[in-house]
Amino acid sequence: VQLQASGGGLVQTGGSLRLSCAASGRTFSSYFMGWFRKAPGKEREFVAAISWSGGSTYYADSVKGRFTISRDNTKNTVYLQMNSLKPEDTAVYYCAASNRTVGGYREYDYWGQGTQVTVSS
Repeated sequence: VQLQASGGGLVQTGGSLRLSCAASGRTFSSYFMGWFRKAPGKEREFVAAISWSGGSTYYADSVKGRFTISRDNTKNTVYLQMNSLKPEDTAVYYCAASNRTVGGYREYDYWGQGTQVTVSS
């Protein structure tokens, strides 16, 4: 599967953005989807994930209550709605797809190219 993320940009503190990740192929619904981010000088970190049908979602504590992950399997797209943005949310955001786990942990084998989100104070 190939992934194309979009929707990043510059926003003020407290603002909102919606990221999109479009997937190629006809098997999108068979992938568990996630969003990750990497800020300068920091390790890449998990942001949110969503199960195959969208029935289950998972969030990092730092974004819980502010971000919402969703998917539309008819459009092969996963979204990340980001509200109440903070300067510490500034990062390159990546979408990723997974169809396996290793040792009980989900492995993401397919990654998009990333989209920059910058939150000004």
